[in-house]
Amino acid sequence: MKSLRTSVLCAAIVLCSISSFAQEQHPTLNEPNLNKPRLFSNLPDKIKLNITDFNALLGTALGSPTRLNLSTDNNLRFEGEVISSVSKYDNKLQTVVIRSSNFNGANLTLSRIVGSDGQVKYRGRIVSFAHGDLYELENLDGQYQLVKKNFYDLVNE
Repeated sequence: MKSLRTSVLCAAIVLCSISSFAQEQHPTLNEPNLNKPRLFSNLPDKIKLNITDFNALLGTALGSPTRLNLSTDNNLRFEGEVISSVSKYDNKLQTVVIRSSNFNGANLTLSRIVGSDGQVKYRGRIVSFAHGDLYELENLDGQYQLVKKNFYDLVNE
């Protein structure tokens, strides 16, 4: 009788452990949508910039319409409205965000950072969360350029 009780108890423990799902819950992750449309497919992979145009943008008032020449030969423009303009730390950090009117759903974010040694650096990107490509501002050999990248190379959802 003792062995029957032990067998039934073992069988009950095995059934309970098989039916429990406590250890099998996985966090839900969003899979990247690699089929997002490309916003900048007809534009070059690298666009050289005139950085003096960016300095004029950083002082633009909120709600102002803007037009920025993205290329040095003035054939590519980014037009839109300033939706955010921030200056902090005695103007050592200035940031402006522009919502585009000619690139559907894209925003240009541009920051100027003045280091403690007086060196000025720029950071920025043109991104739309509905599209699969973006531009990121990079300093290549002393020349600031917008470099085209894939959306999911920078953003994890």
